[in-house]
Amino acid sequence: MFRELRAKWGRLVACAGLSGPPLISRSPDYSKIQPSLRHLSSSDSKIVHALERSAALTADRRSAIPANQRTVHGLPAPRAIEFGGFRSRGLRSFHVLIIAVAVAVLGGCNSGPKRQSPIAEAYVGPMSLNLRSELAPRAAVTATVKHGERLEILETRRRFVKARTATGAEGWTDGRQLLNPKQIARLRRTAEIAAKMPSQGRAESLDVLNVHLTPNRHAPSFYQLKETDQVDVIGHKVTPRVPYAPGRRIKVPENAPQDAWSHVRLPDGRAGWVLTRMLIMAIPDEVAQYAEGHHITAYFSLGSVQDVARGQVKHHWLWTTIPSRLQPYQFDSFRVFVYSIRRHAYETAYIERNVRGYHPVEVHPVAGNEMAQFSLTFAGKDGVLARRTYEFRGFRVHMIAKAPWEMPVEESDEMETHTAEETQPAKAPVSMADRLLRKWNELFDR
Repeated sequence: MFRELRAKWGRLVACAGLSGPPLISRSPDYSKIQPSLRHLSSSDSKIVHALERSAALTADRRSAIPANQRTVHGLPAPRAIEFGGFRSRGLRSFHVLIIAVAVAVLGGCNSGPKRQSPIAEAYVGPMSLNLRSELAPRAAVTATVKHGERLEILETRRRFVKARTATGAEGWTDGRQLLNPKQIARLRRTAEIAAKMPSQGRAESLDVLNVHLTPNRHAPSFYQLKETDQVDVIGHKVTPRVPYAPGRRIKVPENAPQDAWSHVRLPDGRAGWVLTRMLIMAIPDEVAQYAEGHHITAYFSLGSVQDVARGQVKHHWLWTTIPSRLQPYQFDSFRVFVYSIRRHAYETAYIERNVRGYHPVEVHPVAGNEMAQFSLTFAGKDGVLARRTYEFRGFRVHMIAKAPWEMPVEESDEMETHTAEETQPAKAPVSMADRLLRKWNELFDR
């Protein structure tokens, strides 16, 4: 672009007779200047019109111009030329004309730095994320963005991306911490599904705990639980401890360590995954002490009684337990506890062991306070799933129904794509100036 402008200006100067030594006797050929000005914008039409008027002067009029009105190059200056209502007389008029043409031709060269065009869009995955001026851990932070904020992706380098915020701040960050539009839509859809899932009991965080998008230690964390914060547990899952690379097939080693994860629903309705070992089910301690070293995976109240002597309200409880969290099923026994008013203590009313049970466990409300029904899913010796329904009446529990069951198909936790480089849509056309500027920056960033 700059080479073309310089060539046009050279032709203009050559036609005007301004190159070479001063020629007092030479008059400019204005008819040659006009074709060179055809590339000017319409806003310069008055300048072109002024040159055309000068070219129309007859030879007699040119010779009649006094010598003191001639330029040092021998170019006659018209007696008066109009520029948008301004009349310039005498020797300076032609100089003003040349300056105006130069400004019109070269004014586009001083338009300032061009805004870099985005190549994709992404959303912030973690609760907060820093954008840095350079690809260095200690580089200056240019902006801090929050979960769900939209970013424009400008460049990619391996797993790092250069992003621009809504306020115009730009900086580099790890592309694995960003979500593409499909992923953010999936996160919202998961929250809608989680809102309809039955709670398996309230759980309390033992320490500061990150809530991840998927059951992976390196997946983006969009929320952080504080110590003693409570959430609803809606599911469990065991996954191998592998690098976080959504959209890619990873070969899992045979001896790869595994992690137990709990699917939790936050108070604001969002859902995510936390490490199960960092949660404790919030069932009363006077009941939890009978777990015999097993882990409680779900618990429910089946009703309540009034202990008048102690002035307390006590609940009857149903729970499920498992000896090890790293199992492909959710419980291997379930138990019903009832509170004895006469003994002022809990007693076991019903228990089943050595089963392969799966969540969800559901308690069905029944009118009154003396009866409740609950359903659990078990796998038989042949692996076929069956849904059993039990009735709790007084201190007795018995099965009242059994039916085949198919486990609902879960939406894959592995997202199709993740980084902006992997998810970018069709790139918008990039101008030659943008490509040269990007190449220049890459050379000097090395």
